[in-house]
Amino acid sequence: RMGCGVPNGKKKEVRMAARARETANNSLVQRAIGGVVGGVAGGLVFGVMMAMMGMLPMVAMVVGSESAAIGFLYHMFNSVVIGALFGLVFGRLSHTYGQGAVWGLLYGAIWWVLGPLVLMPLMLGMGLQFGMALAPPMLMSLGGHLIYGLVTGLVCVGYISRAQPRPATSGTEARRA
Repeated sequence: RMGCGVPNGKKKEVRMAARARETANNSLVQRAIGGVVGGVAGGLVFGVMMAMMGMLPMVAMVVGSESAAIGFLYHMFNSVVIGALFGLVFGRLSHTYGQGAVWGLLYGAIWWVLGPLVLMPLMLGMGLQFGMALAPPMLMSLGGHLIYGLVTGLVCVGYISRAQPRPATSGTEARRA
C-alpha cells in the first residue's frame, strides 16, 4: 500500500537510514557506558595500588585536601571520565580482547604522561616532571597507569560485546526476524 504519494521503496530507504542512525547513536552510547564501566574497574584496581603505596593524599592535594579518602574519590571521578573517553575514542577500534588490551595499554601510557608528568604537577604548582620520568615512584605510577588502561580496555570490550544485539540463533528466533 502506498501513502502520501511516497513509493514503498523510498519509505524502506528512510526506515533503513533511521535504523542506521539509531544503531550508530546506540553504539556511541554503548561505547561511552562501556568505557565508564571499564574506567570504574580499572580505577578500583589502580586505586588500591595507590592506597598501598600511600599516594592518595598527594592525589587529594589537587583538590585542596590531604585526605586519602578524598584522594580516592577524586581518583575514581577521573577514572570514570577518562574511562568514558576511552570508550568513545578507542571503543570503536576494540572489537576483540586483544585489541582492547593493546589500546588500553596505549591509553594508560598516554595518561601516565598527561597525569603525573604534566597535569597533576602543573595543578600543584610544581612544573612539568619529565626529568623525573625514570625515578622509581614515576615508574610505579607508569605500572599503575598501564594496569588501569589494560583493565579499562578489557572490561570495555566485554561490556560492548554483551550490549550489542545478538543475531537470531534458533529457528523460532530466525522466523521472527
